[in-house]
Amino acid sequence: MRDAIKQSGRASLHLLSGAALAILCYLMVGVALFTAVLVVTVLGAGVLPESVLLLRRLAGWERRRTAARTGTPVPEAYLPLEGPLPARVRTAVTDPGTGRDLIWAAAQLFYGLGTWFASLVLWPPALLVDGVVAGLAGRPPVILPLIGRLADLEAEWSRALLTPTPSAARDAALAARVEELTATRAGAIAAHGAELRRIERDLHDGTQARLVALSMRIGLAKRAYDSDPVTARKLLDDAQTQTEEALAELRHVVRGIHPPILTDRGLTGAVRALAASSGLEVEVSVTGLADHAPGDDRPERPDAARASAPRAPAAVEAAAYFVVAEALTNAAKHSGATRASVALTREPAGLRARVADEGRGGAEARESGGSGLVGMRRRVAALDGTVRLTSPEGGPTVIEVELPCVW
Repeated sequence: MRDAIKQSGRASLHLLSGAALAILCYLMVGVALFTAVLVVTVLGAGVLPESVLLLRRLAGWERRRTAARTGTPVPEAYLPLEGPLPARVRTAVTDPGTGRDLIWAAAQLFYGLGTWFASLVLWPPALLVDGVVAGLAGRPPVILPLIGRLADLEAEWSRALLTPTPSAARDAALAARVEELTATRAGAIAAHGAELRRIERDLHDGTQARLVALSMRIGLAKRAYDSDPVTARKLLDDAQTQTEEALAELRHVVRGIHPPILTDRGLTGAVRALAASSGLEVEVSVTGLADHAPGDDRPERPDAARASAPRAPAAVEAAAYFVVAEALTNAAKHSGATRASVALTREPAGLRARVADEGRGGAEARESGGSGLVGMRRRVAALDGTVRLTSPEGGPTVIEVELPCVW
């Protein structure tokens, strides 16, 4: 009996909130009529999108109430209300979700208040019959469960009215996908622009300056060649040193565009080279990929071995390489770790790279501070991939990237 009373009480609270929502829907109907009049008179077209957003919030509240009652989420599917005013008005009018929300709001006026009043009618006889007669006789309650059924019925009606049709769900998913691709394209363009500016800065401040100094030294050496051969030789030695430094900087710039080691030894060989030069003790594990370990890239390697472990597309390999490089650089600079691990795994639908270190953590707090993680996310998002970062204070830090591709 005690459990039945508790369940009926929770059901009554659910019905009470439904009645309150029905009163808000009554006000929403008035707002909808007022908005319709303004739109017809072409005076309040700007009010229509805001009214639709208010209606969506009410429907979202009902979805959460229904999910809390039934334990199953109620899906929603809306077209985004974005862009200039004419586009927002057109979307608000043509979105199938708006029509379903209006039908639900009109129906909620009746069954929301009706089920609440029915529960009020049931409580007195429930207390009398179930609380006194059935309680004293030790029998199960008869009327109290009806209140719970009313709440379940109200939730099922809301679910039926607010669940989007398959076509509306597809349209909303397509719109969300287009919006996501637009955002990732903007991020990719921004990352590409930043990369071009970095390359230009490296060439201008580094290589170009060294080439200018090299030209000056060669010119001075030519002038001093006949009168002071010792000075000319010294100038030529300096010029040779600057030539080697300029070549090293050019190689660094080229590696920033597309590392040649990726073409020569594949992703696994390039990652092993990164691990060897990172300054950390790095363990590299490879699953399902061609493992070009040091000394294992001999031309006499059987073709069957290469065919059994195909390589990912060049763009995917480059993205995974830069992710690992950035993660190991951050670990060496910021984490205080001495050891790290890199795992490359071939998945049926793509490539997964996981980098973990045993440092102090806190990379999530540093993400907005120029740690390179933002650029990493942009590079991966441009390929429709995902980045998962786990870095609590005290560590460890784990960066896991999934890049879709066709093998």
